[in-house]
Amino acid sequence: MARVLILIGAHLCTAPRPQKEAETLAKAGHDVSVRGFWFDPLHAERDLALAQGRRWQFRPLIDFRPVSLAGRGRSFAVRAFHRMARELQMRFGTFSPAVLGYGVGAMFKTALAENADLSIVHSEAGLWVGGRLLDKGLRVGVDFEDWFSEDLLPEARKARPVALIKSFEQRLMRECSYRLTTSNVLASALSETYDAPTPAVVYNTFPFAERENIDGQIRDRRNPTIPSLHWFSQTIGPGRGLEMLFGSLRYVTYPVEIHVRGNHSEETRRWINTLLPQGWADRVFIHKTVGNTELISRIHEHDIGLALEMPYCLSRQLTITNKLFQYLQAGLAIIATNTPGQREVLERCPDAGMLVSGDDPRAIADAIESLAKDKERLAMAKSASLIAAKAMFCWEVEEENLLRESEKALKESSARSVGRAAASLSR
Repeated sequence: MARVLILIGAHLCTAPRPQKEAETLAKAGHDVSVRGFWFDPLHAERDLALAQGRRWQFRPLIDFRPVSLAGRGRSFAVRAFHRMARELQMRFGTFSPAVLGYGVGAMFKTALAENADLSIVHSEAGLWVGGRLLDKGLRVGVDFEDWFSEDLLPEARKARPVALIKSFEQRLMRECSYRLTTSNVLASALSETYDAPTPAVVYNTFPFAERENIDGQIRDRRNPTIPSLHWFSQTIGPGRGLEMLFGSLRYVTYPVEIHVRGNHSEETRRWINTLLPQGWADRVFIHKTVGNTELISRIHEHDIGLALEMPYCLSRQLTITNKLFQYLQAGLAIIATNTPGQREVLERCPDAGMLVSGDDPRAIADAIESLAKDKERLAMAKSASLIAAKAMFCWEVEEENLLRESEKALKESSARSVGRAAASLSR
């Protein structure tokens, strides 16, 4: 049995991939701990519910919740430090680890103190932490859920030390024996860019067995007699494909409902209203996020899942997001933009949905109408989606890939430790 530490940059409930990683490694007999941060009281409650009764443990590195004077003080201090780091980076090119995220120093100190057999990093801040742990001779794993240096909108990249992030990525790609990513096209691109071994691919799938938790209730839909389309993300906002969706609605004449789910503000609602064509305000519904165990039920009550990635950066083009696999798990027909990552999935289950051009609103509208109008085709796509989820795109399949990579890394670590001990005795 090995001690494994998984480091995330936020709440546990917003990190489904580390959750599955922790469950898989703990089930294999390892002592697993997940460490993240608390910012939001509701998400903290969801974190506690998720971790309850698990084989692994979750603890926040720092509690930034504004529910106490101490929490408000910590939150103010770390946010001010982060803002200052961003300003220094933008104005003078001066790097501080704080520019990568909140609580980076705490993440490193905790990992150093825990001295795990394998410490796995998942975030941009984790890249820096992973490098420092390698300096200390510790075994490090990295999961490229995104291509961090090739992510975000152009205006958001101005405050980021992109060249340094690339150097962090290159080092971890070359020196970590546990390297994962989310698609074959992203794995190939990372390997070629950094002249490093190709990372193992573990798709962002979900356990097919979770379908047993579907509650069968209708909580989102208003008119169950017309097709319903579902889009979701942690946050609703620009650059996530909604501009394309709402721009296509002026060409959609067949009656459908649109349901959008994610964290949002009143300002976000006003932004959406500016994008909606005339006559659509009463058919577009915005929902708050729900707990992890409820999400599959809320997705399942719809007919078509929308995975409209905007290919403004390499990361969004090459990765495969959670939503695509959750649509398959829930048995929805899929409309996805034709990025290399999403094409990798839909080429293996072409009957489950349609790939469309991301810069053509009419193409998106045509896809919506072709599925919505043809009940038989829609039913066949939903059935094909479910078959693909059970046979190919589920965590029951992917966890074997993860276990193979973790065991390989831990064996290498043990072998090196024995070698160092033998060398020391011979001296």
